[in-house]
Amino acid sequence: MGFLALVGLIAVGGYCALLRDEIPYETLAARYGTPASRYVELPGGVRLHYRDEGATNRPALLLVHGFSASLETWSHWAARLSDDYRVISIDLPGHGLTRAPKEYSACVDASRDLIHAFADSKKLQHFTIAGNSLGGHVAWEYTLAHPERVDALVLVDASGWPRANVERKGSTFAVTLLRNPAIGYFVAKLGSKMLLQRIVRGAFADRSLVTQAMVRRYVDLSRAPGHREIMLKLMLDGLVRQDLEPQRLAQIAKPTLIIWGERDNIMPIDDAHSFRNAIADAQLIVYENVGHFPQEEFGDASAAAVRTFLFRVCERTQCESN
Repeated sequence: MGFLALVGLIAVGGYCALLRDEIPYETLAARYGTPASRYVELPGGVRLHYRDEGATNRPALLLVHGFSASLETWSHWAARLSDDYRVISIDLPGHGLTRAPKEYSACVDASRDLIHAFADSKKLQHFTIAGNSLGGHVAWEYTLAHPERVDALVLVDASGWPRANVERKGSTFAVTLLRNPAIGYFVAKLGSKMLLQRIVRGAFADRSLVTQAMVRRYVDLSRAPGHREIMLKLMLDGLVRQDLEPQRLAQIAKPTLIIWGERDNIMPIDDAHSFRNAIADAQLIVYENVGHFPQEEFGDASAAAVRTFLFRVCERTQCESN
């Protein structure tokens, strides 16, 4: 056997040894489900996990998490806003406790359409939609596609602003690694605790908030059946998707609140101002010394900002319950 072949064999063997087995949904649901957990069967073989908290006779707020996260990222907001609003958080396919077949065609448009199917299934005729990171992209795409359903839009460090192969300033090594399509698949399959810990820690300005329990949740949920394949499809969709033009966002005629962490090294602060300039009826709040997850890192203040924003929106539009 030649030297290169031997090296290749050792590399493949090492890679296979690092592969993490999938964790059954039943195990994950027992570990991470809560009494508020609910499930609904949707088209395409998706069994969507969601939480519906607060009174059903209140205006609805639908929360969409970002890439590799789950509805847990909204726990602070749900606790602080459910007294006055019906707070609904969902797990997108490939994330959390939502089940989807491995062949699920994951992309932003599919997530947008899934939210519409979910809203129909729950008879949500109108609601405020909020999204963080990838979820923000899904939220503004949904607002463009179904303005008749949307009372208001909240973007939290949202993705979707194009930058055509320009690396984000301050991106962590782990995030840069995952963006490389040549190696993204192999990295995703590893389900590495070390890699995910670097990604999650890099998303927070205050890294003391990243606990071992949080990292374990990210790792465990990434190992649900089919999740790694679906997340890779979403990753590749983000790499090739550069169809946003500012004039598209100018079509959004809904009250919009943009919340951003000044120290976000995944979605740069410049994007916050770009979204603000592109959407006519938009308000921007920037938090200093906060990273990619203001809803977690600055939970009290960001939830209070949303409450104030929605109060003003409902004064203007007479929000009603569904």
